[in-house]
Amino acid sequence: MNPHSLTPVLRVLGGLLHLLVAALLALAVARAVTEGSSQAGAVVAVAVLLAATYAAGPALPLVRRCAAAAATWLAVVVVVWLVLLFLTPDGIWLAFPLFFVQLHLLPTRWGLVAVAITTAAAIAVFGWHQHEFSAAMFVGPILGAAVAVATVLGYQALYRESEARQRLIEELTAARADLAAAEHAGGVLAERERLAREIHDTLAQGLSSIQLLLRAAEHALPDRSEAALGHVQQARQAAVDNLAEARRFVRDWTPPGLETAGSLPAALKQLCASTADASGLAVQAHISGIPAELPPAQEIALLRIAQSALANTVQHGHATRAELTLSYMDTEVALDVVDDGTGFDPDLVVTPGQGPDGAGFGLAAMRARARALHGTLAVESAPGQGTAVAVTLCCRAHDTQEATP
Repeated sequence: MNPHSLTPVLRVLGGLLHLLVAALLALAVARAVTEGSSQAGAVVAVAVLLAATYAAGPALPLVRRCAAAAATWLAVVVVVWLVLLFLTPDGIWLAFPLFFVQLHLLPTRWGLVAVAITTAAAIAVFGWHQHEFSAAMFVGPILGAAVAVATVLGYQALYRESEARQRLIEELTAARADLAAAEHAGGVLAERERLAREIHDTLAQGLSSIQLLLRAAEHALPDRSEAALGHVQQARQAAVDNLAEARRFVRDWTPPGLETAGSLPAALKQLCASTADASGLAVQAHISGIPAELPPAQEIALLRIAQSALANTVQHGHATRAELTLSYMDTEVALDVVDDGTGFDPDLVVTPGQGPDGAGFGLAAMRARARALHGTLAVESAPGQGTAVAVTLCCRAHDTQEATP
C-alpha cells in the first residue's frame, strides 16, 4: 500500500494509533513512577525520547515522501522502544501499535519479517524481566502480532479491490465517452451521406435537367424559336423546383412531389410526366395492387430511387422508352424501373463519386437507401440490353418507425 496516498479511513486509523502509543507510554511512565521503580527516571527520559522520535516521523516531509527515510525512522523508533523495554516490562504493550506501523510503512514481505523480529524481541526481553518463560508470555505477543497482521492484510486486500473497482469505473466512463464520441461521429457521417443522397437525387438531378433543356434550346435557336422557348420555360420550371428543394433542406425532409401530389403513386406519375416533358423520353407509370399508406421514410426512399433511376436512364442510358411499376403486395412493396437503353456491366460501375462529374454515386445512393430500410435493391443490365432496377421494401404494419433515409 502506498503510505503517501492515505484514504480518510486510514487517516482515522492513524490518529487512533497515535493516541494508543501516547496512552501506552503514559501508562508505562505512570506505573514506573507510582511503583517507585529505581529506573523511574530513566523510564521517563526514554519514554519522552520515544514519544518525540515517534511524533517526528509524521511531521518530517522526508519521512512522508521517501521510503528509505521512513524505514530509517522506524528503525530508530524500534531501537528506542527496545531500550524502554529493557528498562520496564510495561514497554511490551507498545509492540502492538508498532506492528501496525511496520506493516504500513514496509513492503508486505519485510513488514512480516519486522513483525516477527519485534515479537521475538518482546518475548525475550519480557522473559528476561520475569526470569522465566511461560506459555502466556508467548501467547500474548504472538496473538497481538496475528491480529495486527490479519487486520492490515485484510485492509490492504479491501484497498486493492477498491482501487481495482475505481479503475474499472474510470475505464467504463472512458469507454462510454469513447462510445458517445463514436456514435456522434457515426451520426455525423450518416447525416453527411444522407445529405449527399438528397442533393444528388434532387438538386443535382434538377440542375442536370436544366442543362439538358438549355442545351436543347440552344440547338433550336434561331430557326425554331418556339421550340427553344418551350425548352427555356421547362428549364425555368426545373429551376423553380430546385429552389423549392433547396428551401426544403432548411424546413423538413418531405419531397415537394409528395406534398403536392398527396400520395406516392401520384408523385411517381407526376415524376414520369415531368421526366418525359423534360427529356422527350417515353415514360409510363403503372400501379399494381391496392395502394396502401406507407411510412414516410419508405415513400421518400421509393420516390428518391425512382428519381435517381430515371435520371440515370436519361443521362447515361440513351433510352427511348422507360417503364416504372409500383407494386403493392401483402407484406412488401416493390418498385421496378426498366428502360431499353444501352445498358452497362454492373460489375464495372465506378467507385461512387470517382467518375466524371461525380458519376457513380447514384447507384450507390439507391443501394444505401434500400439498405437503410432493411430492403433489397437489384440491378440487372448488360451492354446493349437495357437496365432494370428493382427495389423491395417490407411494408408490414409494425415497420413504421424507420429512420428517414
